[in-house]
Amino acid sequence: MKLAIVKETRPEERRVAVAPATAARLIKAGWEVIVERSAGEAASFPDRDYEAAGAVVVDTPTAWGSADVVVKVRAPEVRADGTDEATLLREGTTLISFVFPAQNPELVARLAARKINLLAMDCIPRISRAQKVDALSSMANIAGYRAVVEAANKFGSFFTGQFTAAGKVPPAKVLIIGAGVAGLAAIAAAKSLGAIVRAFDVRPSVAEQITSLGGEFLTVTVAESGEGQGGYAKEMSKEFIDAEMALFRAQAKDVNIVITTALIPGKPAPKLWLTDMVESMKPGSVIVDLAAEAGGNCECTRAGEAVVHKGVTILGYTDMPSRMANVASDLYGTNIWHLLDEMGGAAKFAFDHSNEIVRGALVLEGGEKRWPPPKPEPKPDAKGDAKPDAKAAAAPKPVEAPKPAPAAAPAPKKSHGHGGAPAKPMNGQILVAALIAFVGAFLGLRYGVSAKDMSPDTNDLLQRLTVFVLAVFVGWQVVWNVTPALHTPLMSVTNAISGIIVVGGLLGGSGSLDTAAIVGIAAILFATINIVGGFWVTRRMLAMFRK
Repeated sequence: MKLAIVKETRPEERRVAVAPATAARLIKAGWEVIVERSAGEAASFPDRDYEAAGAVVVDTPTAWGSADVVVKVRAPEVRADGTDEATLLREGTTLISFVFPAQNPELVARLAARKINLLAMDCIPRISRAQKVDALSSMANIAGYRAVVEAANKFGSFFTGQFTAAGKVPPAKVLIIGAGVAGLAAIAAAKSLGAIVRAFDVRPSVAEQITSLGGEFLTVTVAESGEGQGGYAKEMSKEFIDAEMALFRAQAKDVNIVITTALIPGKPAPKLWLTDMVESMKPGSVIVDLAAEAGGNCECTRAGEAVVHKGVTILGYTDMPSRMANVASDLYGTNIWHLLDEMGGAAKFAFDHSNEIVRGALVLEGGEKRWPPPKPEPKPDAKGDAKPDAKAAAAPKPVEAPKPAPAAAPAPKKSHGHGGAPAKPMNGQILVAALIAFVGAFLGLRYGVSAKDMSPDTNDLLQRLTVFVLAVFVGWQVVWNVTPALHTPLMSVTNAISGIIVVGGLLGGSGSLDTAAIVGIAAILFATINIVGGFWVTRRMLAMFRK
């Protein structure tokens, strides 16, 4: 199949959908890649780099009109010469780009009229399996980092505190509103520059993430959660908003830099930083509004511009990821690569509605509207009963007529580990039963034979058996009571234990090849496997953090 990488025409857009390195991967995977001339130049990817990767550089009409799949960053627009990019696509072409169908119904209608297949990178579902395709998160990560860079450029002082012979300079105080991907990236960047960082979010679940990056989590006393669908925040009650505004007004007098990131899907950005808050900030302060394209979180924001109000600079740039076009293009292209892989690649390219990633992104199929996707079907639990997922549970349910109460059902059996009882008590019962069996065997061996009739071998066996069983119980409890997220760090401890086992196996296996020697050899073998595996996993983990 033929895939076209086309040029972005919006004046402030410098990204390209696929970098040359990713283009080479696509070609190796069986795609015939063509590139619109000078598509990557603004991102520092000249045409010769694409040609070196094996792609063919072509003119505009060929790129748009001859490909089976067209990939770009921004949705199709009307160019400066009056050309509507939607008309450049031939019927049946698959277009992959950011679309935002809720905000652009006219564009979707124009593409539908041309019977286009349309996949929106902004509609990728927020699920764990889709993280590799989540272009919104990729770009938000860059935007959050770049927001701190832009703020530092406009701020007239150090981020970190300074003690010099000429005097003392206090550190900058940064407030970040919204701790999503962009907010967390901004927290990390500001903290790394030495600033005092505070962050606010309506979702209590992000408090740990904020503090883990060195920020201070700000909250209000109103008990209300802002958890929404797909990891986004939801609109809050008036009582909560009033408390939130009071908090922001207090912070406005103290902080030097404010970075706002709050967005609500399908709606204008909420106004969180009001004009009176701007006016109460110290002269020279900076506000970076990452929600500017959706209307802005600050009342003084002008999309695409930097304005100064009463001595405070407000940055409403809408091209933050594009200001780091090279790395942004590389990450976005990787997201495209994974989406194409989910769709079967060049050999088996198809719109699989059973694939939740593809189905979530699918807006048009042959011109027929497929967005929004249907709500997921309830998934059966271990007993076969249907359980709705979190999104389905959050949806309003129709009111039904009251039904007669059914006969009382028998209480669930707790021994099965599901239904009304968790699984861990079952394992605890097994552990207790094994302990009772061991105690019985120990007493039988120890007191079933008189001391004078007990042979040295039996006494030695009794001691070894005691150490073995106690080790099993201690190991069981250590691993069982550690959360799975810490199992990999726990390998450093298990490696030390395995080293002791190796030493014990060498001592126990010395001498003739009897039962003890065979058991010792087996212990050495399994402990060595555990040690090698532990070091291999640790090596891979450390490689992730190397620059």
